[in-house]
Amino acid sequence: MKSYYEKLHTYNTKPKRILNRLFYFLLLIMMMFSVFVLGVLLYTVIRDSWGWFDWQFITSMPSRKAENAGIYSALLGSIWTIGLTALFSIPIGAGTAVYLEEYSDQTSRLNKFIQLNISNLAGIPSIVYGMLGLTVFVRMLSFDRSILSGALTLTLLILPVIIVSSQEAIRSVPKNLKEASFAVGMTRWQTITGVVLPFSIPGILTGSILAISRAMGEAAPLIMVGAAGYVAFKPESIFDAFTTLPIQIFNWTSRPQEEFQHIAAAGILLLLIFLLVSNAIAIILRNKYQNRID
Repeated sequence: MKSYYEKLHTYNTKPKRILNRLFYFLLLIMMMFSVFVLGVLLYTVIRDSWGWFDWQFITSMPSRKAENAGIYSALLGSIWTIGLTALFSIPIGAGTAVYLEEYSDQTSRLNKFIQLNISNLAGIPSIVYGMLGLTVFVRMLSFDRSILSGALTLTLLILPVIIVSSQEAIRSVPKNLKEASFAVGMTRWQTITGVVLPFSIPGILTGSILAISRAMGEAAPLIMVGAAGYVAFKPESIFDAFTTLPIQIFNWTSRPQEEFQHIAAAGILLLLIFLLVSNAIAIILRNKYQNRID
């Protein structure tokens, strides 16, 4: 019988190395294709918005004349809506995840039923959430077609993503840290606030960033709850009518005049900048907590 080292010496690894190489090149081609498509989209947006994206465009109200049209009311509407959505969704999502992971009975049928529904809710089309928001917030609770209705609808849309990502972050906390906390006499609440949350906050923030980024680009649910396509005033309270950047862009792209296609491209560029700035702030906060843990 051949020894282990003899078998290892005669083992033919060439097919596996070839397969590994092919898989590497396949992944590289997929990555390069994604970057190429992104580059083409950015080039097209910058080319079409050239000469139209300026300070006057950002600070002006919408107009029926393309040369006078601006995006100020939509920008304020997006800031109001996304700010409220983050304010509602992050505490509720993180709190739900803490309850499901630290307090509820993991083996109970109720817990499994809730987990299954949360996972399914993450895959429901956004237009369904828009219809739900129209029924509950606009009609039943009489919030009308306001910023509050839009923010609550987007909160429902991204809550499943935040809950699932927060649960994964909480599960990644080493068990021996929690056991050590209990061993020195700390209560469950002290363990959660002193051990679990500080270690899981970077993961929770990462999931929240992805979810809020999705909410920034959503238009379908906001159209359902009555976000207007033309708002020529600044929203001053959460009960005011509103529009957002995606809806304003959609409104301009539906116009037949060529000039509106250029200001729509300028609006897309502003939306990208708004998205990058928001993500950068969130990533700085996440890294700050991560460095504190390290």
